[in-house]
Amino acid sequence: QVQLVESGGGLVQAGGSLRLSCAASGRTFSNNAVGWFRQGPGKEREFVAAISGSGGLTYYSDSVKGRFTISRDNAKNTVYLQMNSLKPEDTAAYYCAARGQGGLNYYPSYSPSSYVYWGQGTQVTVSS
Repeated sequence: QVQLVESGGGLVQAGGSLRLSCAASGRTFSNNAVGWFRQGPGKEREFVAAISGSGGLTYYSDSVKGRFTISRDNAKNTVYLQMNSLKPEDTAAYYCAARGQGGLNYYPSYSPSSYVYWGQGTQVTVSS
């Protein structure tokens, strides 16, 4: 089992920055790809970014590419999402998720259904 806890959310003005953290406990997850997803008010959960187990492969949604950076520190069992140039439309609850063990789970995925472990989320609010 892997437990995930997000932190770093908050209120920020448009154009500002935040860094989200996703800390894992329960077992090391250096072989698990990790993704960030978000869900705004009245919207479906959407993919934001994902990273492979080693950190060498990353995926981004078109809406955040060039503004957000996903990274991981496996020694600290933590994945980060650096968010710059934030926009009001980035307002959402942000969730990190980890894939299971072994095989293709090392690689990131755009699909929420590929992820087995989920955190409780952290709220990001961007004011205009």
